[in-house]
Amino acid sequence: MKEITVLSGKGGTGKTSVTAALASLAKDAVLCDSDVDAADLHLILHPNVLETHSFPGAWVAHIDASVCTNCGICMDHCRFGAIHLNGSGVHEIDPFKCEGCRLCERVCPVQAISSERSMHNAWYVSETRFGMMVHAAMGPGEENSGKLVTTCRKRAKEIALAQHAVYILNDGPPGIGCPAIASITGSDAVLLVVEPTNSSLHDAKRLIQLIDSFRIPVFAVINKAGIHPEMSGRLQAFFRERSIPLLGILPFDEVVVRAMIEGQSVTEYSPESAISSILQDVWDQLTRQLHPAR
Repeated sequence: MKEITVLSGKGGTGKTSVTAALASLAKDAVLCDSDVDAADLHLILHPNVLETHSFPGAWVAHIDASVCTNCGICMDHCRFGAIHLNGSGVHEIDPFKCEGCRLCERVCPVQAISSERSMHNAWYVSETRFGMMVHAAMGPGEENSGKLVTTCRKRAKEIALAQHAVYILNDGPPGIGCPAIASITGSDAVLLVVEPTNSSLHDAKRLIQLIDSFRIPVFAVINKAGIHPEMSGRLQAFFRERSIPLLGILPFDEVVVRAMIEGQSVTEYSPESAISSILQDVWDQLTRQLHPAR
């Protein structure tokens, strides 16, 4: 079993569209949306949810007004400015500013402050037309996205082992932060999706540096190549210089937009199109790299 994570240095490169297309081409694969902060693979795959699980977020403090003596010690110690006096002159905690450090609990002389874990996050096990899928949804401003990515990937691996799946296909998050690190760890390969823009090249360089630190093979796809041919050439030269296999150059094609409007991958919506043919070749090359004897 091989685990492939599709990543991009920045948002908007077409990573999820590529992942959905590969999901439609893969056989015996379990899917995982590791972009938990802004999950959208479900918009194309239309999963039928089989299991729903809550996931604890950050600690949030609360003041019991019936016990509080309004001494102000908690407000003096809160370095995040989360505690204030309301219109009635009573101390309150702003849950959007509270960082969950729980210092206010420890300094309160009358134990009027308690903390609870936020429960606005959830993760799901679903079935799709391409196989089983694990995905998640985080509430606005919630924390622990890296831990939620790890939880989703762990469950996806359990399902893959039980089903004797050949692949796990992860739609990873953009950037190089904690969620990206959690999606890379333990993967067998990373497919990097870039677009022909300076910002995409800049962020791809940072992401490649991160992937290299894990010593994981990285492959690349240039998406929307036609919007800036000169920049596409610079990307190709960069990948040659870094000895990163470039598996495909995808043209800018409005058929991708029409496919998304219909809630389909482009390989489903227009299997005879040029971009679908290139994506098929990308998948064939990637699987040959991971299973050279197959």
